[in-house]
Amino acid sequence: MKTEQRRLSTAEERRETVLRTAIGAFAARGYFGTTTTEVAKAAGISQAYVYRLFPNKEALFTAVVEHCFIRVRAALERGAAEARGSAPEAVLESMGDAYARLISDNDLLLVQLHAQAAAISEPAIRETVRAGYARTVEYVRGASGGGDEQIQQFFATGMLCHLIVSIDADAVDAPWTRTLAAGITHY
Repeated sequence: MKTEQRRLSTAEERRETVLRTAIGAFAARGYFGTTTTEVAKAAGISQAYVYRLFPNKEALFTAVVEHCFIRVRAALERGAAEARGSAPEAVLESMGDAYARLISDNDLLLVQLHAQAAAISEPAIRETVRAGYARTVEYVRGASGGGDEQIQQFFATGMLCHLIVSIDADAVDAPWTRTLAAGITHY
């Protein structure tokens, strides 16, 4: 009988596991409502090991936020690559569709919303969110070739999409929800 050797995870693999697990934990309860104990338990590791990977909860949360921005960037890159034409409008539309598909993953959307809320009072989180948006805005500008007004409209539409998805506006058939959702693609 062949015995399998147990393969130990590297610190980087454990870090990725903790990040993936932490996304779900922070999505469910936010920055202020989630403990590192909950993240550790969900990841199947000790709280002490979480602290070996991340010096504190703030560092863990900012790493989760950064991970989400990386996922957003990847989705926007796919959207830009799939655009039907090179005009800014075509590229922005395709990137918007790719983003709308991405935020149908409620955990990612919730982490983004919690990060924006926590950024109000937590300077390190604010800086992480600012840096993530700065990179994302500049990527969208460069990839689309759009002007300032087009880029602003792209991000404004994305924020409106957040609202529509978070309040499940599709479940309410009313003039105000039809007004908000008109022309907004969401999944």
